[in-house]
Amino acid sequence: MNRRNIIQSVMAAVGMTMSAEAAAQQGAPGRNPKDAPIQPKDKLRITRLEMMLIKPRWLFLKVHTNAGITGLGEPITEGRAITCREAVKEIEPYLIGKDPRAVAHHWQAIYRHAFYRGGPILTSALSGIDQALWDIKGKALGVPVYELLGGPTRNRVRVYSHARTPEAIKADKQRGFTAFKTGPAKRRPARYVESPAEVAYAAEKFKELKAAAGEDCDIGIDFHGAISPAHAKMLIKAYEPLNPYFIEEPCQAQNHDIMAEIARGTHLPIATGERVFTKWGFREVLEKKAATILQPDLCHAGGITEVRIIAGMAEAYYATVAPHNPLGPISLAAGVQIAAAIPNFLIQEQVSLGEGYIKQPFTVKDGYLDLPTAPGLGIELDENKLADKIGHDWRNPQTYDADDGSVVDW
Repeated sequence: MNRRNIIQSVMAAVGMTMSAEAAAQQGAPGRNPKDAPIQPKDKLRITRLEMMLIKPRWLFLKVHTNAGITGLGEPITEGRAITCREAVKEIEPYLIGKDPRAVAHHWQAIYRHAFYRGGPILTSALSGIDQALWDIKGKALGVPVYELLGGPTRNRVRVYSHARTPEAIKADKQRGFTAFKTGPAKRRPARYVESPAEVAYAAEKFKELKAAAGEDCDIGIDFHGAISPAHAKMLIKAYEPLNPYFIEEPCQAQNHDIMAEIARGTHLPIATGERVFTKWGFREVLEKKAATILQPDLCHAGGITEVRIIAGMAEAYYATVAPHNPLGPISLAAGVQIAAAIPNFLIQEQVSLGEGYIKQPFTVKDGYLDLPTAPGLGIELDENKLADKIGHDWRNPQTYDADDGSVVDW
């Protein structure tokens, strides 16, 4: 080779090296597959927050970074999407310019610097941000979030569907579900003290659901906190011979002493947690033995950071965790990451497997989801399919008793 050819060869090699380094910095194809997309010493900063109201009633959050990595979260309280969006906007100035990888530190700062701590709005805003930061951290390191939480404790995650009729049970069974949740059948809003006829009606309708599901399936019953303690005790006694999977929120969950009294009066597992926030709220549930199935919501209870702690507390009380989720696929993805990492997981709620929202929706087989292997939360939004789902004004139902006009819980 002559001198000119040698120089050209050296320059080409240098160019290839620079391209590889640039690709590695951006996590682009061409980087060394053994390296994480972002190295620990690389600068990673939050640049902006983006939120989208998504039908039917969700709020999606994207946390953007200077490296092109985005994190996804759902900072939502049902029926209060606009309020939650404003709460996240108030937190945004703290996050801009920060390294998102210090997830636990940011959780503490957002929670404690608010002075007024907890509650459904502030904790939901924090929860969605926390999900997004974990998503970024997993993507930056090139691993699923459950690997950052100690690695998988199982290789698949059981899920249940919502079904209130025998036909719905049979249809969801065909889709691959082996567990379901329903509500107590009623012909009118429940009275504080109900007639024996209404109790018998609820039990009879549940028998029909059991027959449709078969002995190899499980059905939980969600009282939704809309039943009085007196009526709840009557219903539970009627359900006991039918062995439902669990009784959820048998009455309003704000008084854990009443919940504990109900729990002591039955052998059926009592579940609660969708309206309980942070480790401090669940401490009282556990100490008073108000439930043996905890249902923290990854969008309400404090995100992945806090629900992992709640699960550890529950393990010490021999309680199990069934994450609550009547929301979207980001929430489901966060719940699956927790389910994969904790030893005392029971089952995961879902209402959407992500069809029409994410590029690779979850699939159910024999009642289970496989663990995701993609980094972070393991999902990617399908922007094209989301285009016709932007915006909503969903509100909580406002119902009244037909006989006397009084307010009815839903």
